[in-house]
Amino acid sequence: MVLEVIGIVGLHGSGKTEVAKALAKFDVPTVRMGDVVWEEIKRRGQKINEGSVATVASELREREGLGAIAKRCIPLIKASGEGKRAVVVDGIRGIAEVEEFRRAFGDSFHLFAVWACEHLRYSRIASRGRADDAMKLEKFREKDRRELGWGLGKALALADFMIVNEDTLDELHEKAIELFRRIAGEKA
Repeated sequence: MVLEVIGIVGLHGSGKTEVAKALAKFDVPTVRMGDVVWEEIKRRGQKINEGSVATVASELREREGLGAIAKRCIPLIKASGEGKRAVVVDGIRGIAEVEEFRRAFGDSFHLFAVWACEHLRYSRIASRGRADDAMKLEKFREKDRRELGWGLGKALALADFMIVNEDTLDELHEKAIELFRRIAGEKA
């Protein structure tokens, strides 16, 4: 059985993690790319917040290249995928990461782009309160610019599938499940 790897790219607050949650009901594990950054922050003895995540993510990419976090995720994806038909990679932030995953997984890698307008994304971020969220609008936009600088826009443009997430959560889940069924077969 070939392991299908489903990468999810989108700006923060677009609904990437919700797509991963929708696919979890099919016994599809998720590797969250941000966890690699969080682990590095913990290793350094720092607190997880928007500033430390931004600094460490940028440092890793500057020191090891824009595909650094993807390279660190590949062994995690392979381990999570043992005995599974698919693994979701939540949180792709640039085209270099997509290229790393395409090199590692070939035609078994599928990129889902999740898109929502700034207003909706910001309201979602403001209501969820995750440790690494940018709560002020200017910080939110700064985070968008930083991630777009990593090649996120190019990754969005070159995605295999696009999910527009401006409706209900149920509709987002339905769209994700429909795409998963196309990739993994009707048994999904």
